[in-house]
Amino acid sequence: MNLNHLHFHIHYCNSKQPNDGKQLRSSIRRTLTHHELLLVTGGKGSITLDRKKLLVQEGMLFYIHAGLPHHIQMDETDPICFYSVHFSYAGIRFDDGNWSIGQETERLPLPSMQVLQNGYLVEDAFRRLAAAWFTKLPGYELLTRAGLEQLLYEILVHAQRQNQNHAVALKVEKVIQYMREHLGERLTLAELSELVHLSTYYLSRAFKQTTGFTVIEYFNKLKIDKAKELILESDKKIKDIALELGFADEFYFSRIFKRTEGMSPSEFYSKIVHGV
Repeated sequence: MNLNHLHFHIHYCNSKQPNDGKQLRSSIRRTLTHHELLLVTGGKGSITLDRKKLLVQEGMLFYIHAGLPHHIQMDETDPICFYSVHFSYAGIRFDDGNWSIGQETERLPLPSMQVLQNGYLVEDAFRRLAAAWFTKLPGYELLTRAGLEQLLYEILVHAQRQNQNHAVALKVEKVIQYMREHLGERLTLAELSELVHLSTYYLSRAFKQTTGFTVIEYFNKLKIDKAKELILESDKKIKDIALELGFADEFYFSRIFKRTEGMSPSEFYSKIVHGV
């Protein structure tokens, strides 16, 4: 699943913190038709996922996907403290100028439970998401949707840091930085693999798992982002921009640009710069 293609809808957020005065049911049995992320921040109790009972502890992050039977049991004197968000999502793609929307039935690439070590960035993202939901200021729907995406980003980054292959994630970051510094060149997979001392096969797999794009797709994406800047901020011709960014010819550059933006570079210039 490529998270870049998902659009999220938040059903509601919830939280229970020490001394907040909230009274919640001590026992909850249910099977959701949507998804839930729940971060334990304290208290006592248990959460049973599909007949597997787990005693909660601070730092536990639960991903309760649609259709998963579960039971939340609160301790009566020291109930579970938590942040949670309930949401659904659909797949939305933009390819060659066409939008496609589909109902996503695949679950997110997250474990049902993980224990976060030093997960303060995840907790902070959860706290800000819940605060935006509860204050209900104008535009809160957009703000909370962005907050959920930020939360998922922090969860995935944290997982990478906890993973024993963190060194590989750092190498992927090094490749991306090298790409950004050499946008005008025609880099090869073999060259990038040699840069980080990985085989081409291993780098390709690690890069796709980390970014959701192949190495070449990501490099072209960076080039197109730079091309849009040059079109908007300079008087350079399309042909000169293509050459500056290392494309063999203007026509190949235009094909890649249209595949990404849904319009040719000249159409982009006319519509964005002149509003034609």
